[in-house]
Amino acid sequence: MRKTFQLKPEGKHPDRHLEAVKHEIRKYIQREKRRDLPKDTDYWAFDCRFGADADSAQAIHVEEITPSIDAVVKAEGAQFYIEILARAAKRGPRGERKVVDKSADSSADGEADAED
Repeated sequence: MRKTFQLKPEGKHPDRHLEAVKHEIRKYIQREKRRDLPKDTDYWAFDCRFGADADSAQAIHVEEITPSIDAVVKAEGAQFYIEILARAAKRGPRGERKVVDKSADSSADGEADAED
């Protein structure tokens, strides 16, 4: 999906139109997830770009789409461009989890508070 959405169409309530735009984007993502996966792949990954227009679009994560739209609406933008491309992906092997020593961080915070 590569599309520029107008946020202030004439004759439509802006809030209802915004919800319809978000619904269209969610519906597209769900439809792409239902497609059959090629062999040797595990899931559908989405490469997304978002911006005021196609030239200024920046790469974002699929979960950042709705907050990005809300930010444009809050800034009273007239339109936004979104590009969502589905690609089949394979999960890699699970790596070892890193254990973070929080005791070193908490002691440093305690010293900083003691100085104030």
